[in-house]
Amino acid sequence: MKKIAVVEDEPLMREELALMLRKAGYEVEEIREFDRVADQLEMLSPDLAVLDLNLPGVSGFQICREIKGRSSFPVLVLTSRDQMKDELHALELGADEYLTKPCRRERLLARVSNVLKRYEGRQNLLEGPGFLLDRQTYTVYVHNHSAVLPKNQGKLLETFLSQGDRTVTKEALCLAVWGTTEFIDENALQVNLTRLKKTMAGLGMTQKIIPVRGMGYRLAEGTEENQKL
Repeated sequence: MKKIAVVEDEPLMREELALMLRKAGYEVEEIREFDRVADQLEMLSPDLAVLDLNLPGVSGFQICREIKGRSSFPVLVLTSRDQMKDELHALELGADEYLTKPCRRERLLARVSNVLKRYEGRQNLLEGPGFLLDRQTYTVYVHNHSAVLPKNQGKLLETFLSQGDRTVTKEALCLAVWGTTEFIDENALQVNLTRLKKTMAGLGMTQKIIPVRGMGYRLAEGTEENQKL
């Protein structure tokens, strides 16, 4: 059963949406607290998020940006904002569909079904800027080509992608590669990061591994300074 997260602050609208989706055969998670929505969604890992833009605190635009920066599930925006500029902005941030309220039940369910079908088979794919990583085989798809990464490099890239633009600690990287943080020589981590950096450059990827002093590393676009390990 596909799981859908509903992010809507108006209780009656949220309950109506949840009931409609449950009757259509979906499992539904309702977001009722609007602090750290992106974190809640990441923990739920739904097959689809239905997202309102007019939320208390952080806007739906910011939530959409955060979701798309670190997760691979699709986002369907359902909002009362019917301006073209809002729709274009949401799509630029990575939204997969944009519907305005009020919306007919049949139309909403059809769009939900279409988005889910488009994402079938992509559960194992993590999306980065201009490339995809298959987390099962560690295959990178970039520039209409594909390459299988060595296991350690694949684990490192998977860890960076799962954290979006956030800094990843050295401990987290060691845990991802070796399953432990004990008895790991930091030079071993440096060697693997250097190899990944060379592999990414050889594939023509623009992202760089950026050291963050005293904290760890993060994946960023190549226009940033201090790109050397």
